[in-house]
Formats: sequence, C-alpha cells, structure tokens
Amino acid sequence: MSKSLVERIGVPPHREQVVTECCALVDGQVKAKGGLSGMAIKGVYATVKTFKRGFVPSVVTALLDDWLTKLQPHYDKWEAGGTGTFAEFVISRSDDVAEDLLSVTDQRAKKSEHGTVKKLYEKNRSSAKKNVVEAIPDLARMVERHIVESDKAAAAAPPPADAKPTKAATDAPKT
Repeated sequence: MSKSLVERIGVPPHREQVVTECCALVDGQVKAKGGLSGMAIKGVYATVKTFKRGFVPSVVTALLDDWLTKLQPHYDKWEAGGTGTFAEFVISRSDDVAEDLLSVTDQRAKKSEHGTVKKLYEKNRSSAKKNVVEAIPDLARMVERHIVESDKAAAAAPPPADAKPTKAATDAPKT
C-alpha cells in the first residue's frame, strides 16, 4: 500500500513548501477578487492578517493534515482508475472537493476562541465555496507537483539500513 498524502507531502521537507505555496495561493486568490464582493473579501482578509501576525501560515500549518486527509479519498479513487492526471481528476470534482476542504474549516471555526475571526468566517461562509472552487485548479496542480516530487525523492533515496531484502533479491541466483 502506498503512503498517504499526509505521509508524502505533509512531512518535511515538503510540508514547509506546501504551506508556503498554500499561503501564496490564498494571497493570490484574494488579490484577484474584484467588485464589491472582492472588496469585502479583501477587507476580511486584511483584518484576519492584521489580527495576528503569521495567522494565515499558522492556520494553514494547523489544517494541512486535515485537508490532505480530505483529499485522500479523491486520490485513492483516481489511483484506482481515474483518467488523466490527479489534478485533472480533482478539478473535475471541484464542487465536492471544495465541500470536503471547507468541512475542515467549518469544524475549526466552530471551535475557535477568536470571536472576531469566528464571526467573519460565519458571515462569509456562504460565499466561501465559490472562492474555494475557484482555487481548486491551482491547488490541485500544486498538490500533484508535490506528490511527484515526493515520489521522485523516495525513489532516489537509499533503502533504510534496517530494510529487509525483497523476495526478488533473495531469490536472485548467487554468482
């Protein structure tokens, strides 16, 4: 059985880069918003970012494993016979993936002790899904890229010293 997404990209050295890229993705999504609703989103985001320095990276760090766990069933379905790339598979299911990811933040918001943040989240939750769906393509490509990098690093790494030889290696003819 292959490693989970948490075990592949939710651990060093990938984790730090995934968190950084998730924060940049959020910043980019917010910056791209226009119109009155965009102004509202930008205002909420600015409030949250000034509420506590480093708040966004700390939230992404705290929620990353839960988000990856929510992506895992989609990855498993894709791996079991999905077509195209994993990113394409996720993008084609953006609506469901967005709900899965938002279920994590919904639970966190319910437990939050930060009244201002909780109220802002609750007030803006109805529009959050649209915003998450819009971010899914970039998120899916980023996750896929890190999965590929993780797999390449694992394939290039020497086996652990305590690794047992494979059956093929023990059945190989001795010369």
